[in-house]
Amino acid sequence: MGTVSVDMLKFKKKLSTIEQFAIKDFLFKWVGEPIEGLDDFLPLEYTEGVFAKMETKLVPGLLIHGDEHFRYATITESNQIVIAVLDSNEELKHRIISLDELLIM
Repeated sequence: MGTVSVDMLKFKKKLSTIEQFAIKDFLFKWVGEPIEGLDDFLPLEYTEGVFAKMETKLVPGLLIHGDEHFRYATITESNQIVIAVLDSNEELKHRIISLDELLIM
């Protein structure tokens, strides 16, 4: 996953139901297909503000990659899946999931 500056990304204003399910399916596989299902392990809520996203209901969020907490996932205008994490300095970082990472899953 590469970290990118948010000003380099153009997020969709709305996500279709299919796009929302695609994000949930990707996250389910990404977190290791938990037995209890994604909704219990990582409850998500669809929100629209400045852009549309599938945002965690957990505070501070699922701990991933050491000291980072998952905040939300979304899709760019060019149909790239983007994961947003909050690092230990409470800085929001965005990572584009590459096609190679999706194919490995």
